[in-house]
Amino acid sequence: MKIVSRLIAAILFIFFFFFALKNTQEVTLHFFLGYERTDPLVLILLVTFVGGAILGVLAMTPIVFRHRREASRQKKATNALLKERENEQLAQTQPPQPDSVVTPQHLL
Repeated sequence: MKIVSRLIAAILFIFFFFFALKNTQEVTLHFFLGYERTDPLVLILLVTFVGGAILGVLAMTPIVFRHRREASRQKKATNALLKERENEQLAQTQPPQPDSVVTPQHLL
C-alpha cells in the first residue's frame, strides 16, 4: 500500500509540475482602489489553493475541538462504567459476608 501511495504521489507531482511549466504566462489581477499585480498564472493558482486550504482548516478547527471534548467525555464515562462492572464482578466472586459478628461475652 505504501508503494501504491508513493507511486500516486509521484504521478501527481509530475502532472502538476508539467502543468506549471505550461502555464507560465503573466496574468494581471485587478484589486480594489486601482491596485494591480502581475504574476505567473501558476503562482496565482498556487497561492489561491493554499489560501483556500488554510481557510478550510481554520473553519474546521472549532468542530475538531468539539469532537475531541466529546470523545474525552465519552472515554471518561466508559471508564467509569467499566470500573463499576469490574466491582460488580468482584463482588459476585467473593463469598457473602455476614451482616454482623457476635462475640461471646465471656471472651471479652
